[in-house]
Formats: sequence, C-alpha cells, structure tokens
Amino acid sequence: MGIGKWVAAGAGLVAAGGAVAYAQYRDIEKPAYEVVMADEAFELRQYGTMIVAEVTHTGSRRGTSGKSFRRLAAYIFGDDRPDGGEPIAMTSPVISERVNQNEAIAMTSPVMSEELGDGEWRMRFVMPSKYTMETLPTPPSAVTLTEVPGRRMAAVQFSGNAPEGDLAEMEAQLNNWVEDQGLTPVGSIEYAFYDAPMVPGPLRRNEVMVEVAAQ
Repeated sequence: MGIGKWVAAGAGLVAAGGAVAYAQYRDIEKPAYEVVMADEAFELRQYGTMIVAEVTHTGSRRGTSGKSFRRLAAYIFGDDRPDGGEPIAMTSPVISERVNQNEAIAMTSPVMSEELGDGEWRMRFVMPSKYTMETLPTPPSAVTLTEVPGRRMAAVQFSGNAPEGDLAEMEAQLNNWVEDQGLTPVGSIEYAFYDAPMVPGPLRRNEVMVEVAAQ
C-alpha cells in the first residue's frame, strides 16, 4: 500500500471542538530538530539534548498507554509529587517505545489487524526546554527523569487514529526507507503522537521513528 494513503490530509468539515484542540496542540512546545534530509513523508533529523519524564509498564502498547499517560500527567500537573510545586507545561509529542525486544510482537506479522503482543513499554513526556535536571520538580518513585543526548532519527509522518495495524505498516515502510538510504538503526522503534484524542483523525500528526548512526 502506498505512502500516499497515510500522508494525505483529510477532506471535509471537522467538529468545532476537535478543531480547537487541534489548534491548541499545534501551539504547544515540541522538541527542536534540524531536518538533514526530506523525502516525502520521510525525514532524517538531528535532535538536540532533551529531558524526558518516563514510566515503564508491562503488557501490550494499547493496554499500558492509558495508565502510563495518567501517571505522567499526574507528575506534570503536580498531583502526586513529593514536594508539590507548580504545574509543568504540556509539550508534544507523547512518545511510546517497546523496551523489551525479547518479547514476541505481533507487529512483525503480516496480519496487520492483530494487537501488539505483550512486552515492556516505556512512555515519555518531553519536558519544556526551559528546565534542567536540577530545576525540574522531584518526581514520584514511579516516574524517572532522563536526559536524552542529541541523536539522529529517521522518521515517517502520517495522519489518522494510528491503530496497531497502521503503526505496523508504517514501521515496515520506515525500515525499508532506512535500508534504502544506507542508514544503520541503533535504537528501538518509537511511536510519537502529537495530538489530543478529541482531534479528528485526518488532522492528527503521528510518527514512527528510529535512531540511526550518524554518518
């Protein structure tokens, strides 16, 4: 199936609430990067250092995403911090990554409608750039603050609600593109979701990404 299906913008009217959410999420801070190479929906990017708040749960991606999101949201909004403090501004995207590569994953199956298999899944919120490791509020024990060094990422962007089958297909297309460009993956596949659930699928920005070796 061609890449065009996934990158084409949806036509027609959208609900007013969804359009407002779309505009709000487009205005929030996102990690800065330099585009090294662009090829339709694919990009090779250079990211700088960033700080993330992360949690890890075991299960399927779909099954762990809700509790991971709630745990991280409680931290940034100040609901469960040991020292309290002001809320941290929400940023975009929310990043999900499979960290246990030894688990059987249905994503590699040609049956694209299957649920992802169980594994260890890490969700990350990128912290606003004004913070350092020293100035961020102390997280609860379940949340870890990590400084991610600058890295080079291959990414493919697509719209829609990003069901598991779409993620699997986009991962396969990204892997093919990476191979065609002579790039060497050095990290796990990551899924980045930029918009709130109420944003209509055709307006959503989703990405599948993987770190590659600098050349």
